Amino acid sequence: MKHKFRHIILPALAPAAFLLVAATPVETLGCFTRGLMALTIAMVSVISGLILAVKGHLGRWRGDPDAHWWVLSAIILAIPPAALLVLG
Repeated sequence: MKHKFRHIILPALAPAAFLLVAATPVETLGCFTRGLMALTIAMVSVISGLILAVKGHLGRWRGDPDAHWWVLSAIILAIPPAALLVLG
């Protein structure tokens, strides 16, 4: 359960937050603020995903049997930047 929470549920908060901001009406936050929030969430997700991908790669190289969890987290964190490209 620890691995599922740490590597699936916590990284899934970034796509959920991104989609929540993207689904918010423009009248609520304003166009500039909404776009800036979405861009910030996507950039933090990119940086975190790259760090976790490197950590997973180094874990595989060292023979860590749990390295695939880090790669799974990186894949989940790739959703907001991909959604930003699709929606933009």
